Amino acid sequence: MWPEVSEDELWLRAKSVGFTTVPRTITLIGRILDNLSDKGFPLSDTYLTLWCWVFDEAFLEVRNPRELAFESGFSGPRAETTWRNRMGRLRDLGFIKAREGVSGEFNYVLLLNPLKVIEKLYKEKERQHDVFYNALLSRLVQVGADDIQTEDEGDLAAHPAAPNLTDLLD
Repeated sequence: MWPEVSEDELWLRAKSVGFTTVPRTITLIGRILDNLSDKGFPLSDTYLTLWCWVFDEAFLEVRNPRELAFESGFSGPRAETTWRNRMGRLRDLGFIKAREGVSGEFNYVLLLNPLKVIEKLYKEKERQHDVFYNALLSRLVQVGADDIQTEDEGDLAAHPAAPNLTDLLD
């Protein structure tokens, strides 16, 4: 469809370096994170930064917290403090586990399956399935993911009647 575009103009995973694996639902996960966090304390940029640093083993070593704070959108004298606060919120919600090391409280970070964490948070808190959660369920069906179970404990992907994203937003 675009004969004028050469392969050099595309970022092809098989030919380029600098990629990581992220869930196809990362944007919806970010929306849910921001919704779960207190107003004025968005978490999605910090979480996305972690995904951009993590390897496929779900583990990362934070050697320079200031660098991750900057990539998360924080600068100035309180950048690292703000970043640590957001990391604490991610830990408290259950999205990450952390261990202290020479570079601080979040020297070693393990990213847990965000879909499982979201499912657990919604079940534990008996949250209503809001538009964010319903949109996530719809997208999971589209991509064939079965990380979240439906109320009858069947795989979500096995339920063709799962909500359609466009219907949810009307």
